[in-house]
Amino acid sequence: MIKISLIQVENVVAGYISSIDILNDLSLDVEKGKITIVLGPNGAGKSTLLKTIYGFLRPREGRVLLRGKDINGLNVEKLLNLGVAYVPQQSKSLFPQMTVHENLEMGCWVLKNDKKRIKLAINRAYEHHSFLWEARDLPAGLLSGGQQRILEVERSMLTDPEIILLDEPTETLAPKIAKNIYSVLVDLKKRGVTILIIDQNIRSAMAIADNVYILDLGKIKYHGSKEELEGEMESIIKTWITVEGGN
Repeated sequence: MIKISLIQVENVVAGYISSIDILNDLSLDVEKGKITIVLGPNGAGKSTLLKTIYGFLRPREGRVLLRGKDINGLNVEKLLNLGVAYVPQQSKSLFPQMTVHENLEMGCWVLKNDKKRIKLAINRAYEHHSFLWEARDLPAGLLSGGQQRILEVERSMLTDPEIILLDEPTETLAPKIAKNIYSVLVDLKKRGVTILIIDQNIRSAMAIADNVYILDLGKIKYHGSKEELEGEMESIIKTWITVEGGN
C-alpha cells in the first residue's frame, strides 16, 4: 500500500526566544488516514511542535507542508478552510459560561452565515454524543472533564477537517474517562480523519497508534510503526523516569 503524507515537518528549528531553540532540526510525517502519536518526557518540545505546525509559532528554519504545500505563516481561518483543526490542552478553548450549544456554534465561525451547514454540523455532533444534546442548554463549564474534552473534539469536527491535532487529550482525566476519549479518536479515524496526538499516556496512546514518534530535547529520538517500537517502549520509559526523577 502506498503511504501518503498529509503533513510533513521538514528540518524545523523553532522556539519562543530568539536565542533558545526548543525544536532542533525536527522532521516527521503524518500519514493520511492514520493515527500518529508523538510521545516524550516533560520539556521535550511536544506542545511546541503542535503550535509550530498550526502557525502559532513560526519556525526559524525549515518548513511545514500540508499536502506538499508550505503552510508557514497561514492564519487559523485559512488552516481551517484547508481542513486542519487543533484542540489545545485542558479544555482551554471552551467558553465555560456559555452553553454547550453556544460553544458548538462558536466552532462554526469559519462557516460564516451558512445556516444550513451550521445546523447540519451541530446536529451531527449531537448524534455522535447524546449527552451533548441532553446538556445543550447547560453551561459548558458544568460538564465533567471528559465531557468537556469530547465537546472540544466534536466542535473541532464541525468544519469537516481532514486532520485534527490534539495536545494531551487525556491530561488530568481518570483512566476510565481517558479510555472513552481514546475510543472517540478511534471512531474519528473510522470516519476518515487523520489524527496527530501529543501524549504522555504512553500505553493507552500506543494501543490506538499506527505510527509513533519519540521526541526528546527537541529532536526525534525514535520513530516507526507501533509494531516496530512496541518492544522498545519499556526501556524508553525507564529512561524518562530516570531523567524526570521518578515523575
